[in-house]
Amino acid sequence: MKPLYLFFVVLGTLCSSFAQTGKVMDELKLNSKILKGERKFAVYLPPDYETSSRSYPVLYLLHGYTDDQTGWVQFGEVQHIADKAINEGTATPMIIIMPDADTGLPGYTNAISGNWNYEDFFFEELMPHVEGRFRIKKKKQFRAVAGLSMGGGGSFLYALHRPDLFSSAAPLSAWMGPQTLEEMNDFAKRENMKFEEKNFNAFLESNNPLKLVDQMSKETLNSVRWYIDCGDDDFLYEANSLMHIKLRKKEVNHEFRIRDGGHTWTYWRTALPTVLAFISERFHQ
Repeated sequence: MKPLYLFFVVLGTLCSSFAQTGKVMDELKLNSKILKGERKFAVYLPPDYETSSRSYPVLYLLHGYTDDQTGWVQFGEVQHIADKAINEGTATPMIIIMPDADTGLPGYTNAISGNWNYEDFFFEELMPHVEGRFRIKKKKQFRAVAGLSMGGGGSFLYALHRPDLFSSAAPLSAWMGPQTLEEMNDFAKRENMKFEEKNFNAFLESNNPLKLVDQMSKETLNSVRWYIDCGDDDFLYEANSLMHIKLRKKEVNHEFRIRDGGHTWTYWRTALPTVLAFISERFHQ
């Protein structure tokens, strides 16, 4: 029995060593006319990208506050997790784009100050650039967005603003942005940003996911598949739970998960395999 056991151990080791691996580049750049400067982004290419000629679905994976395009690469271990999911067949091969939303003014919205239009950059410059540079399928069915914390709020925002572009959205521990004028003033002071208080209510109505859901029809909301996940010890638990309640009341199909954990990379790393499997379900249809 011992030689047979050793044979299978060696065989398993060899199979693991020959498992295909993807590729990550985390210092890619493009020039932005909208943001008036150079912007960085990271990309994950699936294991068979270099040996095939086909096009792939895409996931836009957004980082949180104080991170940049390297966050999901370094702390989120995106290459290891995506490689494993693809090799095990739980996720379809996909390209993952991770943009920097920290340099300059952090955030994924067009700023209330009016002089930093990151959302315009994302849709008008970043998406066309990466979907032209890499072999990406350009239909809604094959495009998804996900992110953590500030990037979770960005995931909500982009899928709610442009449900025609995304088949799935997976916000993790989502920060929905300033909810009150006091919170907006605190954020503006921290980021050395000036804005006119009279513009706050209009900004809130058009950029707060909780407000946007109230304004949208059940049919439009159901055109996107939603996966919402937040830890039971996360300080953003209440807002994410409120989003779940709003979607339930509007009879919007969605998955909502409260798991053991807090606002940590440990939590988000355990969420990513499920996110990849979830968005792959729509990619396969």
